[in-house]
Amino acid sequence: MSIAPDELLDGLGRVMACAGLTAPSDLVRLTGGATMESWRFECGDDAFVLRRAPSLEFMKDRPFGHDVEAAVIRAAGAAGVAAPEVVVELEPDDGIGSGFVMRALPGTPNPKDILNMDEPDRLLSECAANLARIHSLGRDDVPQAVPVMDYRAVIADLKRQFEEAGGDRPIIALGLKWMEDNCPEANEPVLNHGDFRMGNLLAQDGWLTGVLDWELAHFGDYHEDLAFGCMAVWRFARYDRPALGLGDLETYFDAYEANGGRKVDRKRFRYWLIHRTVWWALGCLKMAAIWRSGEDRMLERVVISRRTSEQELDLLMLLEEDAPEQERSRLVQSPSAAPQVGEATDGELAIAIHEWLGTVKDRFEGHDRFQYAVARNALGMISRYDATAIPAFENAPLARQAMSGEATLADTGLLTQLREAILATIMQDVPKYPALAIARKKWTGKE
Repeated sequence: MSIAPDELLDGLGRVMACAGLTAPSDLVRLTGGATMESWRFECGDDAFVLRRAPSLEFMKDRPFGHDVEAAVIRAAGAAGVAAPEVVVELEPDDGIGSGFVMRALPGTPNPKDILNMDEPDRLLSECAANLARIHSLGRDDVPQAVPVMDYRAVIADLKRQFEEAGGDRPIIALGLKWMEDNCPEANEPVLNHGDFRMGNLLAQDGWLTGVLDWELAHFGDYHEDLAFGCMAVWRFARYDRPALGLGDLETYFDAYEANGGRKVDRKRFRYWLIHRTVWWALGCLKMAAIWRSGEDRMLERVVISRRTSEQELDLLMLLEEDAPEQERSRLVQSPSAAPQVGEATDGELAIAIHEWLGTVKDRFEGHDRFQYAVARNALGMISRYDATAIPAFENAPLARQAMSGEATLADTGLLTQLREAILATIMQDVPKYPALAIARKKWTGKE
């Protein structure tokens, strides 16, 4: 449910009074948040953060509510994890939806700032130690509503999501088939944070100060948590640092094991790296459906849906490791745009608006400034769109062949075809995505 800041502040007054605190003030919406809203405010000399769902409807299909999430955070804090202190949960009578209030922690969540901090190896070790503490929690430590992952059932659900989204992305189909063929046997389930990555971590002066956003917590394979933050998308251009963008994998694994974590199996780690890349690709794709349904009309959702190509690029780079050397060694041509003539195209109109918005940037602040940046990204995508520039092939039939195993990366020319298509696609969607430069150099032989 959409709510005005003044109304939200009034509701927070009732909430904080029940917690024995003074009236809130200085309410500001924080940037980011593709699923939940975050609002910072003060009560006297203390700062707090409200974590809130965009609507009650949004919570209906989620595995558990904010009351369970709050309990998981409290359990993690008791285990020594740098989790925030939950002060109070929202109640229906508060009239401001579903969520809870946390005491604000020091530090920044900005990945670029964190990745530029001194002593990244120390911070990496702290992250590993916190994961080990999270994974020490058992079923009796958190509410029974926290689900246990069934690996095969999750793959089946991802296949269903793929078909609902059109079933026409061959690279994702190849990933789903690879997951079916390589899914490991279940090991002893441990509590997973489920979203342990840059963007959900706070740091200050090279020290970890907070682990945020526990809405995806579940019991499963600890390798899943280890792998998720190592996905290329969460390393923010740090291809030289495969572990969370902070360091090397050996340092990460050694620190995890030294702090009470279980032995790391490299094969299982790779499985979950691919699994979560497919999962996030479909998560991005799903954002458009959520927006279309009216469930949440946040601008960021439609823009994220066009970032599916980022994950397809990363996924192909992971999957091609299993392709024959003969196919991997084939180089492709880097796509180039045709010169424009005549009247302004739709894309050029979008560029003009994009450029004009750049002149009014200083008029925005807080969450509006974040939305402004998202809007400019959307215009950039529109300005670059040219369907004729993407190599044409029958996506849906090829995706079905990949899903059935009829088409594989061992087939002559298929890897080349997919490389050409995803390069052209991502150059339109997100040309500044760091992996694009890596892939272009690897696949075309040119910078």
